[in-house]
Amino acid sequence: MQHPQWQVSSTQQVSLCGDLDRESVPNLWQFAKAWDYPANSLKLDLSQVERVDSAGMVMLIHVLEHAKKQNCHIMLSFVPEQLRTLCRLSNAEAMLLDHIES
Repeated sequence: MQHPQWQVSSTQQVSLCGDLDRESVPNLWQFAKAWDYPANSLKLDLSQVERVDSAGMVMLIHVLEHAKKQNCHIMLSFVPEQLRTLCRLSNAEAMLLDHIES
């Protein structure tokens, strides 16, 4: 299964690129929820994300929860400042805090 915004590098590394917004989220989520998480931990690289809105933030939270149900812990790397700001403004920081790579 492939999606142009999801770049699967290996069983333990995935990247997202482009916009994470209300336009792109439905297709991104369809891919994410159908994907079989092959490892018990996964690094999700957000360095190529250009723009993120509240729909993108919520989708990422759902991706984290979905992976957890499949016994996979996701670490987010290169989290854009725009996403960090959205999390702070919506009090969703606690939901993502354990998943952000320092």
